[in-house]
This record gives sequence, structure tokens and C-alpha cells, in this order.
Amino acid sequence: MTQFLNDAQGKAVSHFEGPMLVLAGPGSGKTRVITERIRYLVEEKGVFPASILVITFTRAAAMEMKQRYQDLSSGHTGGVHFGTFHAIFFMILKHAYHFTADNIIRDEVRYEILRRIISETDLEIQDEREFLGDLEAEISRVKGSRIELSNYYSPLCANEVFQEMYQKYQKALEQKRLIDFDDMLVYCYELLSKRPDICKIWQQQFPYILIDEFQDISRVQYDVVRLLGEPCHNIFIVGDDDQSIYGFRGAKPEMMKQFLKDYPEAEQCLLGVNYRCASPIVEAAGRVIAKNRNRMPKKISAAKVQPVQERKKASNEYNSDALEIREFAQLLEENETIREKIMEYRNQGIPYREMAVLFRTNTQARSLSSKLMEFNIPFIMKERLPNLYEHWIVQDILTYVRVAQGNRERGQVLRIINRPKRYVHRNAFAEPYVDFEELKRFYEDKDWMLDRLEQLQYDLSMLAKMKPYAAVNFIRRGIGYDEYIREYADYRGIRADDMMEILDELLEEARGQDSFEAWFGYMQAYKEELKEQAKKNCGQQGRGEDDSVMLMTMHGAKGLEFECVFIPDANEGITPHSKSVLNADMEEERRMFYVAMTRAKEHLHIYYLKERFHKEVDVSRFVNEIRGLL
Repeated sequence: MTQFLNDAQGKAVSHFEGPMLVLAGPGSGKTRVITERIRYLVEEKGVFPASILVITFTRAAAMEMKQRYQDLSSGHTGGVHFGTFHAIFFMILKHAYHFTADNIIRDEVRYEILRRIISETDLEIQDEREFLGDLEAEISRVKGSRIELSNYYSPLCANEVFQEMYQKYQKALEQKRLIDFDDMLVYCYELLSKRPDICKIWQQQFPYILIDEFQDISRVQYDVVRLLGEPCHNIFIVGDDDQSIYGFRGAKPEMMKQFLKDYPEAEQCLLGVNYRCASPIVEAAGRVIAKNRNRMPKKISAAKVQPVQERKKASNEYNSDALEIREFAQLLEENETIREKIMEYRNQGIPYREMAVLFRTNTQARSLSSKLMEFNIPFIMKERLPNLYEHWIVQDILTYVRVAQGNRERGQVLRIINRPKRYVHRNAFAEPYVDFEELKRFYEDKDWMLDRLEQLQYDLSMLAKMKPYAAVNFIRRGIGYDEYIREYADYRGIRADDMMEILDELLEEARGQDSFEAWFGYMQAYKEELKEQAKKNCGQQGRGEDDSVMLMTMHGAKGLEFECVFIPDANEGITPHSKSVLNADMEEERRMFYVAMTRAKEHLHIYYLKERFHKEVDVSRFVNEIRGLL
């Protein structure tokens, strides 16, 4: 047995045959346990290396696992098969159906199919890219959960509309003999369940199966693994239900409990020592996650025990060397403090790449990224950083301004003429440039339409004289754009508050602008800077080679660790997110916060606001759980 394993790790590594569940808390050495177990099976139990299948969720994780095992086994794997679910399932399909890489649908082809399908519906969609992403996720959820389409309730649109779009999408794939990534899973399950002869071949090929990050498994993935695991049941799973944060992909934390129901003879082991985080961080994270009811009870302790230092509870602050919780009056103060702390750590010799700011959603990063750009602090945004000024709502507002300033292009006027509704028909616009007097002549026999058009002309003349802040405010409340957004949100069945926040953010950005000319110039410069960021991030996985601060979502931070972590905007409505209303959703939000906290090795800063865009906001319940107030 390899030295320097703790008792729990040693128990997991030395398990030989039959099912086993290893609960692996954050920073508990799960990757080492898996690689040491492979070495144990091969070198001490004489298992043929090619009989071992190691499944991970990402290609990067599979490559890392393979490299770690090579380091243990003198630079070779001896035929041990490492791969993602998709890679392994496609390998099985390739042998059965002779698929090639050309049969896997490319992103641009999939989006083109979905765009065509959407265009054939009567749905009124303002942001096509956002709707496409939501539709793709819905289709994936149906496939991954193996739900009957007729039994699926779509939050995206009417059920019959979603079902029609789903069926058209599948028909288009079949006609082109293409499959998407979810089809790989579904088709593999259907193949192995309907063809026991083929299933037996793969069972004999891989009598030993090891699965990493098991908490992220979907229903169909689990069902395939169960088929492959027959009849030996040598399924070794490693995961942590407290870190299951991919519900939108069909992952369910209760799958770990399901494993124990399906394999009551399975041995269990808890890797309960956190070697990553300082003890105050482990203690605080434990208080948060303990509030979840749908979890497997576990006690996680820190290997790096620190003496408890003085904690200030005055002014809503909670400070120790490892953990800081702090309130800010406004977003500007929070961003400035993060900038100062980053520079302070940098001056102490901590590299930028050992610092991360973790957001609940990627849109939160906009204001901080501007602050870092201003002070030339290098950063990498792991996910795409949305440009506020490219959002369709913001483009509506800016189009109002351009039309007020004299732009009369047909497309520009058409964009705003019925936002809010004035019931002006497209047929009234016959020329490439719009003449409002001609437009009024088109409706000369309809007094109520003339009143609306004259009111619009008056509003535009008022707008032309205003500075940015007053103009945005006037468009929203004077012209009635806010009411249009509420009506649109009601029509789509989505939250108006999420869309109003876009307008609030734009209004806040307008506050410091003296003229539209200067603001438009800033928008262009910001767009160019984001392009540079995209180039910088291109091809980088996880931690970049450059010495840069990492900005990422809590989802994106999974599996990473940093010396210093900042969690800003720890407020109700952000984390937990306002969309999380069901108990299951709230528990996933808590798991996400737990994952974010446990990315920090030595220093964790949790910040929250008193006001956001001049509206009072409440501190996150997770912060109060850390303080022991809930």
C-alpha cells in the first residue's frame, strides 16, 4: 500500500471487488485516491490494465487523471482507458453503428436548425441568442432525464409549442444522419438495453469501472453505467452530493443515495479531511451546507487547523485572517475594495493567478471588469463576459436616442415604434428613410393614431435636449418603456425583475456621462477591450498561463482552487438567485455557495451590498447561516 494515505483514503484505495461509494469532501484528495486505486488493482491485484474504465465529466479532467496515473506508473498507462461519458459512449456507438466524427452535429449547424424552427413559430422573441440557449438546454434536459416528451413541462414556452420544436429538431437530425451530445447517451442506453449480446461484449471489456464526480451524473448516464457494470458490480464511484451544482444539465444529488438503494451491498467510505482550506473556511462552509436537508450527512474537518482569531461583530463585519464578511453601501465601494485587496495581496507576493472573484452569474462581472481595466490589473474571464451595451434592451434605449438625434433609417425607427405599443403597422414604412409627416399622412383618417405619432415626435424632441441619465430615465418612465418590458415579460412568462435590472444597470452607467457622444465613444472602447479579453482567453482552459486574476461564475470555478477568493454581491436575489423558488432549487443554490467558499485555500472574502442600483437589498441567507443567525 502506498504510504502517506490517511485511513479513509487507504480503505478506498484497497477496495477490490464489488460496488463502493466514496464520499469525497472538498480538497480531500479524491483524484489521488482514484489513481492510487488503479495502481493498486494493477500492481497488487493483477488486474489487466485494459480491463479498467475510468470515467470523468470533462476532457481536461480525463487528461489530468491519465497524467497523474502515468506519474505513478513509470510514465505509462498500460491500456487503462480514461475518458468522458460522451467519449466512451460514442466509442460504443461507433463500433455498433459505424458513426464517425462527421455524424456529430456542429454547433453552427445545430443553431441554424433551431433558428429555422423558431422562425416557423408565432413566438415574439427579442433576444434570439438567449432563447436559442434556453431551448437547447430544455431539449438536453428532456433527453438526459429520459422523460417522455408528453410528460415534460416547459418553462420556456407553451408545452405544445416546445413539443413541436423538439420533434422538428429530432426529425432534422435524423434526415441529416446527425446526432448531438445528448443523443450519444440516449442511443447508447437504447443499444445496450435492447442488444444484450453487444452489452455483454462491453461488460467483458471493462469489468472494473471507476467514476469521478459522480454527483454530476444524469439519469441516462447512470442507467448506462448500471448496464455496463453487470454482472460483476465492480463500480467504484467517487463524489460529493454537497457539490452537485449542475441541475440544469440533469444532474441530481440524490443519485448517490440511489446508488446505495440499487447496490445495498456497496461499501462506503468518507474522505472527511479537507487538505485545501484553512479551518475557519471549512468551519463556515460546513455551517452553510448543513442547512440542506436532501444530503448525505458528513463531517468535514480541516487538516490546516488555525487558532481562532478575533472576530469583529460590530457594523455587520466578521473578520479573521482567513475569512472576511463585510457590508458595502453601494457597488462602487465593493468593487474598489476588491481592487485594493487584489493589489494588497499582489504586493505581499501572491500572484494574480492565485486570486479569483466568483460570481453567481457572469453578468455580475461587468462593473468589476471595468474597474480592473481602469487600473490595468490583468484578468481572465473564464466564461464569455456579456457586453451590457449589446443587450437587446439596451439597444432599444440607444436606438431611441439615435432617432431623437435625427437618425431616420427605416430599421432604426421600426425598432422602437412599437416599444411601447403604438400599433403602427410595418406597411406604413415604404421608404428606406422615415418621414414622420408622411407617416402621419398614412394615418390621416385615424385621429387616435395621429395623436400617438405626434406624442412620439414631442417625446423625441425632448429626448434630443437631454443628457444621458435624464434621457434613459425619460425613455423608461416618460415614454413608457418599462411598461413595455413588463408586458413582454408577462407574454413570455419570465421575470420582469431580471429585465429591469438591465435597465437599472444602464441607468447607473449613464449617471456619470456628460454627453452621448462621449458615452458612445466609451461603448466602442469597451467593446474593443472585450474583444482583446476574448483573444486572451482563447484556447485557455481553467487556469491561464498568464499571471491574471480569474473572474468566473461559481459553476465555472468547480474543481479549481486559489489562495484568495472573493464572493461579491452575497445578497438575496443574487445568491440565492431570484429564480430559485422551489426547495430543490434553493438547496442547489446553497451547494453552489458551498462550492464557491471551498475554492479558497487561505483567504475568503464574502461581500454584500446594502443597496444595488439605488434599491435596498437584503443580505444573503447564506451569510447569516455562516454567522449562526439562522
